Amino acid sequence: MIDIAAQIGATGREVTEAEGLVRVLLTRDYDAEPADVWDALTDPDRLRRWFLPITGDLRVGGRFHLEGNAGGEILHCEPPARLRVTFGDATSLVEVRLIAGPRTRLELEHSVPVAFAGSAAGSLFVGPGWDGAVLGLALFLAGEVADDPVAAANSLETQRFNLASIEAWVAASTGAASFAEIEAGRAAALAQYCPDVKD
Repeated sequence: MIDIAAQIGATGREVTEAEGLVRVLLTRDYDAEPADVWDALTDPDRLRRWFLPITGDLRVGGRFHLEGNAGGEILHCEPPARLRVTFGDATSLVEVRLIAGPRTRLELEHSVPVAFAGSAAGSLFVGPGWDGAVLGLALFLAGEVADDPVAAANSLETQRFNLASIEAWVAASTGAASFAEIEAGRAAALAQYCPDVKD
């Protein structure tokens, strides 16, 4: 059973709009060495156990595809510290940074042009999905492996987590987007991430 409040509280969220880009930033600390977190993020056999199966040419300049999701190009790979890829579109960039410390800090930044996102409320289209990913990684690193990560991601329990995630992204977006934009983004996120849960 997921401790939803604890899991939501374990992730930091920021939304900014500047220089024509909307940036979504998630931060989370893991009780694992950077090399282990990196391996969980980049080894296809481990990745499919907590996220999605991946195929493609998994080296800089190569293209990848996540089953049932997006794909892109690997732009930069610096083990075990930094990975930068396109995600779904050449203008949609995802960068993952791992910072060593008493715990390993993961920073996941997803940036897209404002024209693509519509406004900073575009965070509501991607933020909850990335919340689910950093939750899945946390559970995996703690030894809690789902038999079917996709089924787990669509479960009613995860949809309840997604509902709390959406509200956290609404709070992170407040001040960066108008009320009307946030409410439209919230409605779209509810339909996408928790269709079976009524808030």
